[in-house]
Amino acid sequence: MPGEPGAGPGSSLRDMTNAHDVVAAYWAAAEVRDWDAFGALLADDVLYRGPQTREQVRGREAYIRFNVEGFAYDWHITVQQVVGEGQYAASWIEFTGSEGTQPGLCFFDLGDDGRITRITDFWPDPYELPASRAHLVERY
Repeated sequence: MPGEPGAGPGSSLRDMTNAHDVVAAYWAAAEVRDWDAFGALLADDVLYRGPQTREQVRGREAYIRFNVEGFAYDWHITVQQVVGEGQYAASWIEFTGSEGTQPGLCFFDLGDDGRITRITDFWPDPYELPASRAHLVERY
């Protein structure tokens, strides 16, 4: 259906046949702040959870508001990888904001209609290499 989000011209949610395409469209819409396209990918009762901070947001409108108001500064997302099969996908992104760049790992569940029903978002903090392993690895 025209006007629905997609990976390019002529695409629609119905044209997206796998979780990979839906998650790629989700991150693309987020990066350009197209909140209508972003919201169209979400189920009405989407559930977002951030385990490290124990944040939880229920519902499409609340989740859009969380993204718009909760990150009200200049930020950018670079997708490193999206993998998906059936109704499940995972992504690795690099989030760049006012405090630098950090990796994000996000897991998605999709409903039968292809909309995102659950998002579990992990933001691992980097830490120094323990001395006990230094002789076993190569740093990059």
